[in-house]
Amino acid sequence: MDEEHRIPEKAAIQPVKKQNWMSYSIHELLGGDYLSRGYVVRNLFFVVYVAILAMIYIGNTYYAEKTFKDIEKTKVELKELRFQYITAKAQLMYNGRLSEIEKRAVLFGLKETTSPPYKIFYSKKMLPAKTDSSASEE
Repeated sequence: MDEEHRIPEKAAIQPVKKQNWMSYSIHELLGGDYLSRGYVVRNLFFVVYVAILAMIYIGNTYYAEKTFKDIEKTKVELKELRFQYITAKAQLMYNGRLSEIEKRAVLFGLKETTSPPYKIFYSKKMLPAKTDSSASEE
């Protein structure tokens, strides 16, 4: 019976597995022992200062990204407005041509003159004299 209850020697002796430093550090950090150490408590103000600086840095990064997106959006909008300006300017130049004005004037019953323009000459003698009654009306 002794032999049946006997544990084989190889199974009875097993080496203890050592924890490597990484798993030990993670276990210690998650366990909460790390934060209660003396040097952490002594440097608590510095830890808070570094945390505040980190938050300011993160906030500044978000602000810079937002500003960059706004600048890009404004560039696209400016480009679109420039295209609209060029299109409107070309349309105005086309509509301002004499042939286009003539086509639209015909719709209102206007025609181009066939006689050339001439100057009208006058002298002061040709003008009627002002009377006192006309001066008082003005």
